[in-house]
Amino acid sequence: MMITADLLLNYQRCSRRAFLDRYGDAEQKDPPNDYLVKLIQDSAENRRQVLATQDHRQPKYKSGDWRKGAEETLELMRSGVDRIYQPVLLAEEAGVTLVANPDLLVRQPGESIFGDWIYVPSEIKLSKRPKQEYQIIVAYFVKVLAAVQGAWAEEAWLILKERGAFAVDLWETIPRMEAILSSCLETMTHQQEPEVFISRSRCSLCHWFNHCYAIAKSEQHLSLLPGVTQSRYVQLQALNLTTLEALAETPPARLEPLPGFGSETAHKIVRQARSTLQNVALLGESLASHTVGKRPFRMPAIPTAAIELYFDIEAEPSLNLVYLHGILVVDRINQTEVFHPLLAETPEEEPIAWQKLIDLLWAYPSAPIFHFCPYEVQTVERLGKLFETPNELIQPLLSRFVDLHDCVTQTVTLPVESYALKHIARWVGFDWRDSSANGAQSIYWYAQWLATGDRSYLESILIYNEDDCRATYQVKEWLVDFLDHAIAQNELGCAV
Repeated sequence: MMITADLLLNYQRCSRRAFLDRYGDAEQKDPPNDYLVKLIQDSAENRRQVLATQDHRQPKYKSGDWRKGAEETLELMRSGVDRIYQPVLLAEEAGVTLVANPDLLVRQPGESIFGDWIYVPSEIKLSKRPKQEYQIIVAYFVKVLAAVQGAWAEEAWLILKERGAFAVDLWETIPRMEAILSSCLETMTHQQEPEVFISRSRCSLCHWFNHCYAIAKSEQHLSLLPGVTQSRYVQLQALNLTTLEALAETPPARLEPLPGFGSETAHKIVRQARSTLQNVALLGESLASHTVGKRPFRMPAIPTAAIELYFDIEAEPSLNLVYLHGILVVDRINQTEVFHPLLAETPEEEPIAWQKLIDLLWAYPSAPIFHFCPYEVQTVERLGKLFETPNELIQPLLSRFVDLHDCVTQTVTLPVESYALKHIARWVGFDWRDSSANGAQSIYWYAQWLATGDRSYLESILIYNEDDCRATYQVKEWLVDFLDHAIAQNELGCAV
């Protein structure tokens, strides 16, 4: 059996993915994700730029022929080459072959089986942060390298985007790496298929996502409930609360003492289970408690005005670029809905698009500006400073912003798998014209537009952004109607 660095990296992120990569049916994999392909291309370009000014040698071997690659690498190490690019290192441990392929081996003074020099590994990453999972992999490289050269490297490096060289603390990281490697070996050796667990932040780019999601959906797995994290799921398992029905019937007080819960989380998760089981929207815990006099509650301000603005941004984080401000202007008096795409067709046009946004927002000086999540407000504040926009044009805007995500999560519990815009809007009946479009896809489209000049990519971005604005509008309309109905039913009146 072979354990590769990629397998160990994926095991840290999701043990099930690593297992399926080794033992799963390849026909069940999803096709390559456009955004993931872009990340791979960006990573390769970043690696090329880092190495452009460094002389290096590279072992020659066919892809996947680790044995040949290891032989070629050994020859380069024996000859004392200063830098070896994408070497292959092999070590045997308890009948398992450990494969390491760092981006770079750099020669330094020291003592090894090759002579008065040793090699230390460096790994080049597109990330700006020294993520723990990357440090574990570098420690793994050090372990395998020690077996090859007969000496432990005392340093190892991550080469990060913008930040540059980061020294990995090997004294701290190697013991943790050994524990993770041992767990990985046990899973792979005994072919223990890990339980499915859907975590959208980690699963969204995985090629096994649809395979795992179908299983989770068929089982009504609790990981599909908002608020059920992996650590909380372990606590629920210990109480044998592994079904939607069991969780929905559980008194929240039973969950409150558990690590990672507390009163608020316990009530939210049980209420979420009940909403999902019944497939109905429920008043949020705070508002529901208020209706029976248990606690005070202040309804978040959700204004209805003659003119309302719905705002959504498209941005490319790796370029620190906002390339589209989308504004839907809803005029209730004239019964019109007009979408304004304020687009930077090139990165150099970002300040022009920004000024157009400021002009449009001030064209309706009293209109509330609805958005979903804090990003739009944070971006307006950041761009105001970046482009030195007068403070008297920025500060009054901030008081007009209404975060509908906050409004939803403070007032209602919905039978959705996530409180992201797409899940909520689809539940209230909105459909995107391109059902597969998302923020990552938009970033890919913009990169393709810059590379090819094909305006169809821009058109796809504008359609997606307009639909996001319209989805925000539909969620707002639904929420106001739902709360008005709830207020009437519970006779809350102005007290709410």
